[in-house]
Amino acid sequence: MCLQLCDLIKLAGIDLGGFKIHLATGSQSPPLIAYFDGKFKEWQEYQTRRNFQCETVVSLIQLHADKWLFVGVWKINGVSRRMTPQKSWFEYATTEVEGLEHLAGRVVVQFARSFRASYLHGSRYAERLVVAQILEDKMSMADFPGYSSVLLSFDQLRHIVDRNLEAWRAALKSVAGIYLVSDASCGKLYVGSAYGTDGIWGRWCTYASSMHGHNRELKELIAKLGNAHAKHFQFSILEICDVMETQDQVLARENHWKTALRSREFGYNSN
Repeated sequence: MCLQLCDLIKLAGIDLGGFKIHLATGSQSPPLIAYFDGKFKEWQEYQTRRNFQCETVVSLIQLHADKWLFVGVWKINGVSRRMTPQKSWFEYATTEVEGLEHLAGRVVVQFARSFRASYLHGSRYAERLVVAQILEDKMSMADFPGYSSVLLSFDQLRHIVDRNLEAWRAALKSVAGIYLVSDASCGKLYVGSAYGTDGIWGRWCTYASSMHGHNRELKELIAKLGNAHAKHFQFSILEICDVMETQDQVLARENHWKTALRSREFGYNSN
């Protein structure tokens, strides 16, 4: 029998009452960055609709695909309508429910979402929130997940580089390799390579500062669509290499991945 998130919450003595599940996502204002910066409460309280007509909210932040990080339960105390000439929104007053400090930021939930809705009735979906992992410590951006698990939005990459997070810097600087930039707005791919003393870290720092990494194809894209388009970029690692490998050796592996993923024909690679 699979352990469910709500079982852990009940074991902590918390009565959820009539609750909703908030599947927090977003690339323009990423909830995971807000959480790491200690600003998730404010991030969640801003809603474009009356999404929290309930007693409590169980908040999950998407990590990737069907994996979500449990970050707490929030009691709904009230809501106010806010308006300006340009827009209107709802501002909620919430209080984080105490007694879940040992779970918030540590429990990774598996939930396969086959729809776009982000505000789910707890009574319908609670049994599908299966505990996939309980981390030893609360997740922070300082944690490096391993090369095969790297999957970063542009905002997450910039967050890591701007703060010069030691675990990430050490891991990415120690290897050369082939990386992938995916454009979430259209699915197009860009395959790139990193070599030399600073490895992947040095290459990705260039993306964080320039938006496009000085790649001709991505530079033209940003020039056409604006810097904000970089928020659609997602970074992952296809293959790692020893930093002592020659440039020709790394470029040969880059060429292999361009061919395998057909990023010349259907993506942003032109050579």
